[in-house]
Amino acid sequence: MKIAVLPGDGIGTEIVAEAVRVLNVLELPLELEQAPVGGAAYAALGHPLPESTLKLAQAADAVLFGAVGDWKYDTLERSLRPEQAILGLRKHLGLFANFRPAICYPQLTHASSLKPELVAGLDILIIRELTGDIYFGQPRGRRTAVDGHFPGAEEAFDTMRYSRPEIERIAHVAFQAARQRGKKVTSVDKANVLETFQFWKDVVTEVHAQYPDVALEHMYVDNAAMQLVKAPKKFDVIVTGNMFGDILSDEASMLTGSIGMLPSASLNAKNQGLYEPSHGSAPDIAGQGIANPLATILSAAMMLRFSLQQPEAADRVENAVRAVLAAGYRTPDIWSEGTHKVGTREMGDAVVAAITGKTITKS
Repeated sequence: MKIAVLPGDGIGTEIVAEAVRVLNVLELPLELEQAPVGGAAYAALGHPLPESTLKLAQAADAVLFGAVGDWKYDTLERSLRPEQAILGLRKHLGLFANFRPAICYPQLTHASSLKPELVAGLDILIIRELTGDIYFGQPRGRRTAVDGHFPGAEEAFDTMRYSRPEIERIAHVAFQAARQRGKKVTSVDKANVLETFQFWKDVVTEVHAQYPDVALEHMYVDNAAMQLVKAPKKFDVIVTGNMFGDILSDEASMLTGSIGMLPSASLNAKNQGLYEPSHGSAPDIAGQGIANPLATILSAAMMLRFSLQQPEAADRVENAVRAVLAAGYRTPDIWSEGTHKVGTREMGDAVVAAITGKTITKS
């Protein structure tokens, strides 16, 4: 089982290192190969997604990805910025389905920005369509306006678009996922304003006819954003487009206590996947050894489950994370009075100890 390890920038190298340690102690037949990506790749090879890195990712069964981005690259032309690496991987690997679970562990209910009673037992799965919508739609660019409120002025434009096959395949993913959970799908759109999302709503409704055992509700994105902070446990599976999913999944992350707790998986039709934490590269804390590696470790567990067909190993990793939290270990982003504050490496040590059956000790 071949894994392409792409640490990226900022805290990416630190958190991926801990996930790799966890994978290594599982004693599975894994072949891990590392390559530069993002700003690190631009600095070394002149491009955020070098051909050699892309070929490695394409040949692998799965990609373990850290994070990309650094303020020092913000002045580069857009095609050379670190963030283009992740967009390129999504495109070239056909990663159309993004799974972002938002789970509030019992020990972290007080770390959430919401009242404990609103998030206790929270378990939401957000499924985001990843290769369409306004992020990839053409045409896009800048031009001189020929109409509108200010003819002759410079303007910028992007195109929101979805085809029927794109909507159908992500809808099938959502309904199939719901069958393994609470059998409820909330499709989030803006059908009252956008023609693209009226089409989305129509197609999702048609696909739903094949899943009579799953309940379907439609919800406008603004209402969905409100309901996520008002009554988040009413949701089971949320399916939505690329831009809305980007925003709502980050909002959901704060329900769990920290975005540092949220893993994600991006899959193609062959279950080849890219696995990464939902957070960014956080260059402001890079090198300080305080980043939370749990989202990356949990992403590795998703990789074991979805792409490598190793559900027992995935369970071992997820149970180890629960044991570590139960033992009171906390990185600064989830720390509270009465718990044990640790750094990135110490948190990794604790997870490894839990997996190998050793006593979790506090330094």
